[in-house]
Amino acid sequence: MQSRRSWVLSLMTVLLVGFTFGGCGGGKKMLFNGKNFDGWQLYLDDPTVDVDTVWSVADGVIRCEGKPNGYMKTTATYSNYKLHVEWRWAETPTNSGVLLHISGPDRVWPHTIEAQLAAGSAGDFVLIGQGVNLTVNGKAYQTASQPFTSVESELPSSEKPPGQWNTYDIICDGDRVALYVNGTLRNEGSAASKTSGWIALQSEGSPIEFRNVYIEPLD
Repeated sequence: MQSRRSWVLSLMTVLLVGFTFGGCGGGKKMLFNGKNFDGWQLYLDDPTVDVDTVWSVADGVIRCEGKPNGYMKTTATYSNYKLHVEWRWAETPTNSGVLLHISGPDRVWPHTIEAQLAAGSAGDFVLIGQGVNLTVNGKAYQTASQPFTSVESELPSSEKPPGQWNTYDIICDGDRVALYVNGTLRNEGSAASKTSGWIALQSEGSPIEFRNVYIEPLD
Protein backbone atom coordinates (compact mmCIF):
# COMPACT_ATOMS: atom_id res chain seq x y z
CA MET A 1 0.00 0.00 0.00
CA GLN A 2 2.84 2.39 0.80
CA SER A 3 4.49 1.82 -2.58
CA ARG A 4 1.15 2.43 -4.29
CA ARG A 5 0.73 5.74 -2.49
CA SER A 6 4.29 6.76 -3.30
CA TRP A 7 3.80 6.05 -6.98
CA VAL A 8 0.54 8.04 -7.12
CA LEU A 9 2.20 10.97 -5.31
CA SER A 10 5.14 10.92 -7.72
CA LEU A 11 2.77 10.97 -10.67
CA MET A 12 0.89 13.91 -9.18
CA THR A 13 4.19 15.75 -8.79
CA VAL A 14 5.02 15.16 -12.44
CA LEU A 15 1.61 16.49 -13.46
CA LEU A 16 2.12 19.64 -11.41
CA VAL A 17 5.58 20.52 -12.67
CA GLY A 18 4.73 19.94 -16.33
CA PHE A 19 5.53 17.59 -19.17
CA THR A 20 8.15 17.27 -21.86
CA PHE A 21 8.46 15.16 -24.98
CA GLY A 22 11.84 13.47 -24.70
CA GLY A 23 13.20 16.42 -22.74
CA CYS A 24 12.69 18.71 -25.74
CA GLY A 25 9.83 20.71 -24.28
CA GLY A 26 6.15 20.37 -25.06
CA GLY A 27 2.76 20.22 -23.45
CA LYS A 28 -0.83 19.38 -24.16
CA LYS A 29 -1.48 18.00 -27.64
CA MET A 30 -5.06 17.83 -28.87
CA LEU A 31 -5.62 14.41 -30.42
CA PHE A 32 -9.09 15.47 -31.61
CA ASN A 33 -9.11 18.87 -33.31
CA GLY A 34 -12.85 19.40 -32.83
CA LYS A 35 -13.54 19.49 -36.58
CA ASN A 36 -12.69 16.20 -38.26
CA PHE A 37 -10.77 12.94 -37.92
CA ASP A 38 -7.34 14.22 -38.94
CA GLY A 39 -4.79 12.09 -37.10
CA TRP A 40 -7.19 9.16 -36.74
CA GLN A 41 -7.97 5.98 -38.65
CA LEU A 42 -11.55 4.65 -38.60
CA TYR A 43 -12.02 0.88 -38.53
CA LEU A 44 -15.11 -1.37 -38.46
CA ASP A 45 -15.24 -5.16 -38.37
CA ASP A 46 -17.87 -5.09 -41.14
CA PRO A 47 -16.18 -3.73 -44.29
CA THR A 48 -19.55 -3.31 -46.03
CA VAL A 49 -20.55 -0.52 -43.62
CA ASP A 50 -19.53 3.07 -44.41
CA VAL A 51 -17.48 4.39 -41.47
CA ASP A 52 -19.08 7.81 -41.95
CA THR A 53 -22.44 6.34 -40.90
CA VAL A 54 -20.92 5.27 -37.58
CA TRP A 55 -18.51 8.10 -36.76
CA SER A 56 -19.33 11.79 -37.17
CA VAL A 57 -18.33 15.21 -35.79
CA ALA A 58 -20.58 18.16 -34.95
CA ASP A 59 -20.07 21.20 -32.71
CA GLY A 60 -16.73 19.93 -31.42
CA VAL A 61 -18.14 16.54 -30.40
CA ILE A 62 -17.48 13.07 -31.81
CA ARG A 63 -20.56 10.89 -32.09
CA CYS A 64 -20.22 7.13 -32.40
CA GLU A 65 -23.35 5.11 -33.17
CA GLY A 66 -21.94 2.06 -31.40
CA LYS A 67 -22.65 -0.48 -34.14
CA PRO A 68 -21.01 -2.33 -35.76
CA ASN A 69 -18.00 -3.00 -33.57
CA GLY A 70 -14.83 -1.09 -34.36
CA TYR A 71 -12.76 1.88 -33.26
CA MET A 72 -11.13 5.17 -34.18
CA LYS A 73 -7.37 4.80 -33.75
CA THR A 74 -4.59 7.39 -33.66
CA THR A 75 -2.23 7.28 -36.62
CA ALA A 76 0.71 7.94 -34.26
CA THR A 77 1.90 5.69 -31.43
CA TYR A 78 2.50 6.96 -27.89
CA SER A 79 4.18 6.01 -24.62
CA ASN A 80 4.65 7.72 -21.23
CA TYR A 81 1.68 10.05 -21.23
CA LYS A 82 -1.43 11.33 -19.53
CA LEU A 83 -4.49 10.88 -21.75
CA HIS A 84 -7.65 12.92 -21.16
CA VAL A 85 -10.99 11.87 -22.66
CA GLU A 86 -14.47 13.19 -21.97
CA TRP A 87 -17.52 11.06 -22.79
CA ARG A 88 -21.26 10.84 -22.30
CA TRP A 89 -23.97 8.41 -23.31
CA ALA A 90 -26.24 9.86 -25.97
CA GLU A 91 -28.95 7.26 -25.41
CA THR A 92 -29.16 4.04 -23.36
CA PRO A 93 -25.72 3.37 -21.82
CA THR A 94 -24.10 0.11 -22.91
CA ASN A 95 -20.45 -0.52 -23.77
CA SER A 96 -17.36 1.24 -25.08
CA GLY A 97 -13.74 1.66 -24.07
CA VAL A 98 -10.42 3.42 -24.48
CA LEU A 99 -7.81 1.11 -26.00
CA LEU A 100 -4.19 1.68 -24.90
CA HIS A 101 -0.90 0.46 -26.36
CA ILE A 102 -2.52 -1.21 -29.37
CA SER A 103 -0.23 -3.33 -31.54
CA GLY A 104 -0.65 -5.64 -34.51
CA PRO A 105 -3.19 -5.65 -37.35
CA ASP A 106 -6.59 -3.98 -37.17
CA ARG A 107 -9.26 -6.42 -36.02
CA VAL A 108 -11.97 -6.83 -33.40
CA TRP A 109 -10.32 -6.83 -31.04
CA PRO A 110 -6.60 -5.96 -31.34
CA HIS A 111 -3.85 -6.67 -28.80
CA THR A 112 -4.36 -3.93 -26.22
CA ILE A 113 -4.94 -2.91 -22.61
CA GLU A 114 -8.45 -1.50 -22.45
CA ALA A 115 -9.60 1.16 -20.03
CA GLN A 116 -13.20 0.04 -19.73
CA LEU A 117 -16.11 2.37 -20.50
CA ALA A 118 -18.99 -0.07 -20.12
CA ALA A 119 -21.73 1.66 -18.13
CA GLY A 120 -21.12 1.15 -14.42
CA SER A 121 -17.66 -0.33 -15.03
CA ALA A 122 -15.58 2.65 -16.16
CA GLY A 123 -12.20 2.23 -14.53
CA ASP A 124 -11.95 -1.53 -15.00
CA PHE A 125 -9.11 -3.01 -17.04
CA VAL A 126 -9.63 -5.46 -19.89
CA LEU A 127 -6.57 -7.28 -21.23
CA ILE A 128 -7.17 -8.24 -24.86
CA GLY A 129 -5.03 -10.65 -26.83
CA GLN A 130 -2.94 -13.64 -25.87
CA GLY A 131 0.07 -12.82 -23.72
CA VAL A 132 -1.12 -9.40 -22.49
CA ASN A 133 -0.12 -9.06 -18.81
CA LEU A 134 -0.83 -6.61 -15.97
CA THR A 135 -0.40 -6.80 -12.20
CA VAL A 136 -3.16 -5.21 -10.10
CA ASN A 137 -3.19 -5.14 -6.29
CA GLY A 138 -0.31 -7.62 -6.22
CA LYS A 139 -2.04 -10.18 -8.46
CA ALA A 140 -0.68 -10.94 -11.93
CA TYR A 141 -3.29 -11.16 -14.67
CA GLN A 142 -2.63 -12.61 -18.10
CA THR A 143 -4.71 -13.30 -21.18
CA ALA A 144 -3.85 -16.88 -22.16
CA SER A 145 -6.32 -19.15 -23.95
CA GLN A 146 -9.36 -16.86 -23.63
CA PRO A 147 -9.66 -13.74 -25.85
CA PHE A 148 -9.68 -11.31 -22.93
CA THR A 149 -9.27 -10.97 -19.17
CA SER A 150 -11.22 -8.43 -17.10
CA VAL A 151 -9.79 -6.81 -13.96
CA GLU A 152 -12.58 -5.09 -12.08
CA SER A 153 -12.11 -2.07 -9.87
CA GLU A 154 -12.68 -2.68 -6.18
CA LEU A 155 -14.31 0.74 -5.78
CA PRO A 156 -17.92 1.79 -6.42
CA SER A 157 -18.67 3.55 -9.69
CA SER A 158 -17.80 7.26 -9.93
CA GLU A 159 -19.67 7.77 -13.21
CA LYS A 160 -22.27 10.46 -13.78
CA PRO A 161 -25.85 9.79 -14.95
CA PRO A 162 -26.50 9.23 -18.68
CA GLY A 163 -26.41 12.43 -20.69
CA GLN A 164 -23.83 14.11 -18.44
CA TRP A 165 -20.17 14.48 -19.39
CA ASN A 166 -17.60 12.29 -17.63
CA THR A 167 -13.82 12.60 -17.58
CA TYR A 168 -11.26 9.83 -18.01
CA ASP A 169 -7.67 10.66 -17.07
CA ILE A 170 -5.32 7.81 -17.87
CA ILE A 171 -1.66 7.88 -16.85
CA CYS A 172 0.72 5.52 -18.63
CA ASP A 173 4.16 5.73 -17.02
CA GLY A 174 6.48 3.01 -18.30
CA ASP A 175 4.84 -0.29 -17.40
CA ARG A 176 2.35 1.34 -15.02
CA VAL A 177 -1.21 2.43 -15.83
CA ALA A 178 -3.59 4.42 -13.61
CA LEU A 179 -7.25 5.10 -14.40
CA TYR A 180 -9.09 8.13 -12.98
CA VAL A 181 -12.84 8.55 -13.60
CA ASN A 182 -14.20 12.00 -12.76
CA GLY A 183 -11.12 12.63 -10.64
CA THR A 184 -11.35 9.38 -8.65
CA LEU A 185 -8.55 6.82 -8.89
CA ARG A 186 -10.48 3.68 -9.88
CA ASN A 187 -7.73 1.25 -10.78
CA GLU A 188 -3.99 0.99 -11.30
CA GLY A 189 -1.67 -1.68 -12.57
CA SER A 190 2.04 -2.35 -12.99
CA ALA A 191 4.33 -4.72 -14.89
CA ALA A 192 2.28 -4.18 -18.05
CA SER A 193 3.51 -6.25 -20.97
CA LYS A 194 2.52 -3.43 -23.33
CA THR A 195 3.98 0.05 -22.78
CA SER A 196 3.50 1.83 -26.10
CA GLY A 197 1.29 1.80 -29.17
CA TRP A 198 -1.76 3.34 -30.77
CA ILE A 199 -4.70 4.75 -28.79
CA ALA A 200 -8.32 4.13 -29.82
CA LEU A 201 -11.92 4.85 -28.84
CA GLN A 202 -14.34 1.95 -29.24
CA SER A 203 -17.57 1.47 -31.12
CA GLU A 204 -19.24 -1.32 -29.17
CA GLY A 205 -22.86 -0.97 -28.17
CA SER A 206 -25.03 2.14 -28.28
CA PRO A 207 -24.49 5.80 -29.25
CA ILE A 208 -21.75 7.50 -27.26
CA GLU A 209 -20.12 10.93 -27.60
CA PHE A 210 -16.55 12.08 -27.01
CA ARG A 211 -14.91 15.48 -26.76
CA ASN A 212 -11.78 17.23 -25.50
CA VAL A 213 -9.43 14.34 -26.26
CA TYR A 214 -5.82 15.30 -25.58
CA ILE A 215 -2.51 13.92 -24.42
CA GLU A 216 0.24 15.30 -22.20
CA PRO A 217 3.69 13.70 -22.27
CA LEU A 218 5.62 12.43 -19.28
CA ASP A 219 9.41 12.59 -18.95
